[in-house]
Amino acid sequence: MSENKPESRTISLPRAPSVAGFASVVGKKEGEGPLRERFDEIVADAHAGQKSWEKAESSMLHRALELACARSGLPGGLPGCLLAGDLQNQCAASAYALRDVAAPFWGLYGACSTMSESLCLAAMLVASGHFDSAACATSSHFCSAERQFRFPLEYGSVRTPTAQWTVTGAGCVVLTADGPGPYITRVTPGRIVDAGVKDLSNMGAAMAPAAHDTLSAHFNSTGRGPDYYDVILTGDLGRLGQEILRDLFADDGVDLGANYMDCGVLIYNLKSQDTHCGGSGCGCSASVLSGHFLRGMRDGLWRRILFAATGALMSPTTSLQGESIPSICHAVAIESERC
Repeated sequence: MSENKPESRTISLPRAPSVAGFASVVGKKEGEGPLRERFDEIVADAHAGQKSWEKAESSMLHRALELACARSGLPGGLPGCLLAGDLQNQCAASAYALRDVAAPFWGLYGACSTMSESLCLAAMLVASGHFDSAACATSSHFCSAERQFRFPLEYGSVRTPTAQWTVTGAGCVVLTADGPGPYITRVTPGRIVDAGVKDLSNMGAAMAPAAHDTLSAHFNSTGRGPDYYDVILTGDLGRLGQEILRDLFADDGVDLGANYMDCGVLIYNLKSQDTHCGGSGCGCSASVLSGHFLRGMRDGLWRRILFAATGALMSPTTSLQGESIPSICHAVAIESERC
């Protein structure tokens, strides 16, 4: 199956946009994890100097955008357009963070897949010539997510072993039509996959089948195998979801290999930080990608990364109504050279 054909889900970008700038801002717990030296800024206070957790999340997202745009050398300091999303109702964190930025704005909701979703769409907008640049940003905050999706923090609920910890963090990536790279060369949009999982404390099991579906489509339509990439990066399946994904590919006779990693596993020390199965939230894959992996590509550590963030497309209402958890995964190929 060839790329850019109707039956193919992978879109090849002949005018592959360049990653011109990137930045990450995270919270205190994330700054105590194994990637602490890779983040641009660590906010010591959960309120980030604001009056609420929601405002704190918006301020972190805005700061990530400022840093990424400053590094991109954009004319006037502003991108041609903005694509952003978060976990708050109506993507409020993004809207309030960017309401004073004079650029066209798309608010996106792909849950924890929002970073890869925004990169897919922005890459196509820039590659098509409609915009010279685009900024992709997303965020999450442990306290605001807990308030919306689970229990008040004061409740002190006990987490199950399969639960994950919502990352307090934000990441931003700026794409431009020209530049030294790395480049977004291919995108594979995801399909909604519902495995019938209803356990809100087991998001890894709910999202792993969506990651399997999208990654399989990418490998099949490009003719590339897992060994083509230096890193295959999902987010945020966590420890259990990562194991399930490996098993799903093993059933296909495919070994993802040692280069397969998950943002939710990487961002925390799972033994000492008591995050159970690892990290989750829009800010997890966004900060790990922009803080660690894109920096590593600039430093020559990796040349080819397949970034495939995953998201659970549920809401508190659907969960209370006994619905299962539909999920999605979008994949983005990031390479040091245009193909």
